[in-house]
Amino acid sequence: MMWSGLPVIRKEIAGSLINDFGLSQKEAAEQLGITPAAVCQYVSNKRGRVDITDESILKEIKISAGNIIENESDSIISETCRICKLLRSNDQFSLFCQACDE
Repeated sequence: MMWSGLPVIRKEIAGSLINDFGLSQKEAAEQLGITPAAVCQYVSNKRGRVDITDESILKEIKISAGNIIENESDSIISETCRICKLLRSNDQFSLFCQACDE
């Protein structure tokens, strides 16, 4: 999950923060608790190369991005897990982490 799934989710959330909410790459990095260089790699498709095309999932990612902006660091992990579970329930991800075993 860490090497394959997490980068895809972070890429989509970073993209939403930038495109939907008008944050700069530096601001998106601060919201996600990652470096601006990592956000640059997500935006340029060097990390998280899989694209999510399901419109309902993309809508939920936008909601998650908004929640992250509102709640800052308190919601990053919970929103990432929420999106992962949505992807798994739609058979988009075959990967899972220990937290999803519940």
